[in-house]
Amino acid sequence: MDGDRISADRGSTGPLSPDAQTHSEGVDGASQPVKPLKTLFLQAPSFDGFDGGAGSRYQAKREIRSFWFPTWLAQPAALVPNSRVVDAPADDLTVEQTLAIARDFELVIIHTSTPSFPTDARFAELLKSDNPQVKVGLVGAKAMVDPEGSLRASRALDFVCREEFDYTCKEIASGRPLADINGLSYRDAEDRVVHNPPRAMIENMDDLPFVAPVYRRDLKIENYFIGYLKHPYVSLYTGRGCRSKCTFCLWPQTVGGHRYRVRSATNVIAEVKWIKENMPEVKEVMFDDDTFTDSSNLPRVEAIARGMGELGMTWSCNAKANVPYNTLKVMKENGLRLLLVGYESGDDQILHNIKKGLRTDIARRFTEDCRRLGILIHGTFILGLPGETRETIQKTIAFATEINPHTIQVSLAAPYPGTTLYKQALENGWLQANNAQSLVNDRGVQLAALSYPHLSKEEIFHAMEAFYRRFYFRPRKIWEIVREMLTSPQMMKRRLREGVEFFRFLRAHAA
Repeated sequence: MDGDRISADRGSTGPLSPDAQTHSEGVDGASQPVKPLKTLFLQAPSFDGFDGGAGSRYQAKREIRSFWFPTWLAQPAALVPNSRVVDAPADDLTVEQTLAIARDFELVIIHTSTPSFPTDARFAELLKSDNPQVKVGLVGAKAMVDPEGSLRASRALDFVCREEFDYTCKEIASGRPLADINGLSYRDAEDRVVHNPPRAMIENMDDLPFVAPVYRRDLKIENYFIGYLKHPYVSLYTGRGCRSKCTFCLWPQTVGGHRYRVRSATNVIAEVKWIKENMPEVKEVMFDDDTFTDSSNLPRVEAIARGMGELGMTWSCNAKANVPYNTLKVMKENGLRLLLVGYESGDDQILHNIKKGLRTDIARRFTEDCRRLGILIHGTFILGLPGETRETIQKTIAFATEINPHTIQVSLAAPYPGTTLYKQALENGWLQANNAQSLVNDRGVQLAALSYPHLSKEEIFHAMEAFYRRFYFRPRKIWEIVREMLTSPQMMKRRLREGVEFFRFLRAHAA
């Protein structure tokens, strides 16, 4: 690779210079005018209820229909004048309706994932068939991990963005020649796949514009419903990257990286203040960083918390189960309502196997601290991780019922390409090569992809249903839910809706 080009790109994380935006060098060396492209950032139509929205960690249909905000699309859209974000699954848009919208654009950038890639590539082909002149590209972890394979999968795809793609998208939309854009792989005029030098990571996160104005402009925020968050809510990133080394986690091992790069507390609070003033219907702000409460970040966490308290905003965030009591207290006193906590397993050896950097005794103490302070927890667990046995599954279920988070989410171990778990699975024969797209079925329901000599994927799959039944069908938990429903008509309506969807999920899993 051209070291000079890589070095030069370190300055490209800021806005392009006027010359770079409006001119390029022609074959004769003369400056040529560049025409900006009218750009659509798209989450393509997909499965009914497929929770694969841009930014979603769980790219599958969930127990309860839910959608995360497409932050990873809204961020580059905030950099591109006259662009638009369309989230077709959240808006219930059909293929035909989405194609009709796309006809107004010269450039369509689609967020993709390993499970959604086949349908996303097919939609790209429909776009080209409908308008042969449109440029179509992909962003997301799938495109970064396998740019060559992604482009070879369909001739309808003109390019894929690697690494952090915010400014890559900005440069494409500005009309710069694809050959001059770092962080890009593209198909040239001879149908060859060309890989440009990588793009440097964004270091000053405060340089990025707010995403909330894009949400208000382009999205129907009432469509974004998460059962454990107040409705309507808004989710934001206050930083990117995660220092934890969990072997299964996709984004830190691909697009985000392991260095946690953060926005200043002042910058974060300024965006929340904008939300309060311009989106008064928002009842809760969710800070969706992989681990907002990283131990290197606690003074900033407390500063953000105090700013939220001054604004009088209710908020939630992702957290590791090791936040000190004193920090939790500051957070709670300043509007924190709920923590989304990845417990993953109740077995310490499995936690060691996946490099979680946590023990169950620490998680127990943290959970008790939250209970004392009145902080609700939505706990997430994963079945089928390396070291899983019938006994450890029962141990994790018992652990979950013992610590008793307010609500839980149980997932199946998903070996996404680009993760250490995927490499381990191939090396040990737990997963057949090139079978990662079997992470979901044709209806978008998550499947158990890993199978061990002592524990079949069918057993792992059906253990998820048993986990939910054991956790929720207890007198203590049933009374907690009923008591919560009695607090307000809105909560009654929410829980009844969720209950109907949840029982449908259980019936489908038992089939």
